[in-house]
Amino acid sequence: MSRAAYLILENGTVFEGKAFGAEKETMGELVFTTAMTGYLETLTDPSYFGQVVIQTFPLIGNYGVIPSDFESDSPSLKGYIVREWCQVPSNFRCEGDLDTFLKNAGIPGIYGIDTRALTRIVREYGVLNCKISYSSEVSKEELEKIKNYVIEDAVESTTIKENETYKAENPEYNVVLMDFGAKHNIGKELVKRGCNLTVVPSNTTAKEIIDMNPDGIMLSNGPGDPSKNVQIIAELRKLCDAKIPTFGICLGHQLLALSQGAKTEKLKYGHRGANQPAKELETGRVYITSQNHGYAVVNDSLPENGVVSFVNGNDNTCEGVRYTNMPAFSVQFHPEACGGPLDTAFLFDRFIDMIKEHKNN
Repeated sequence: MSRAAYLILENGTVFEGKAFGAEKETMGELVFTTAMTGYLETLTDPSYFGQVVIQTFPLIGNYGVIPSDFESDSPSLKGYIVREWCQVPSNFRCEGDLDTFLKNAGIPGIYGIDTRALTRIVREYGVLNCKISYSSEVSKEELEKIKNYVIEDAVESTTIKENETYKAENPEYNVVLMDFGAKHNIGKELVKRGCNLTVVPSNTTAKEIIDMNPDGIMLSNGPGDPSKNVQIIAELRKLCDAKIPTFGICLGHQLLALSQGAKTEKLKYGHRGANQPAKELETGRVYITSQNHGYAVVNDSLPENGVVSFVNGNDNTCEGVRYTNMPAFSVQFHPEACGGPLDTAFLFDRFIDMIKEHKNN
């Protein structure tokens, strides 16, 4: 029999479930994802650093653990909440089970919780802090600790520590990927398009990158409040002056906008899932996208050289920006999404076309 486990919200609400994964208490920011597939990509997405993730899809673990689907080497989230945990996975690619994976990664999980009711609370009240505990009792002091939980050093904790290189089969371009907590598939999409890739840590300076003489620069996704990355933003501002073709995704999109004087804001409960509509303003076409972010660029804060290119079909928040004074563009969603729709994978081709055009001029 599984041990009883409790999810305690900062407003005092307690949900009872059963423990699986690592048995340890933890605090984090409670968020939900509506993705119906790709739970392994969710678990290994560095953008979930410091967060406890609710899966709204009821059955999780049914195809086990498949390392080739991982988006990073190890999970960064603080805890995992599911309605039903499948204890007997079945898939020809399966190399393990979810419980063992979470135990080995030190991630506590709870199953048997009414995730529909829990998600409704987050939608109504906004993102809440929470604690995974093995006691339903919570003191006023402990509740204060939960309320005061803050995600710190998010990018520093998820970036690589030293440069890594990846070679294309028939290389045509050299691209530098700034790692703010990058998903593996961003690099894969570039390599398969003929890019030799150099992945650099988040604290790499603009001068160091310019000295590499890259044909293009990729700004990755990542976790946390974008405005806290003051030094990175300052270096990106210098990097933009070099007019090197640049493509930003998710956190990279936000940091690029901040470097140009825009502002970001925290959303009530964020966009996390594989069914988010993003409308391209130039064509009027709506794409279904995979997203995972709690912050957004404020549309009206963009400078004159920043033009909104995509908006979210649900709330009209900024989903993309193109810049008129430099070869650069960015999107809030994930065009590389392996665990979700690939409708916008063409944006990597658009980046390659920008590199070609810049090299020919």
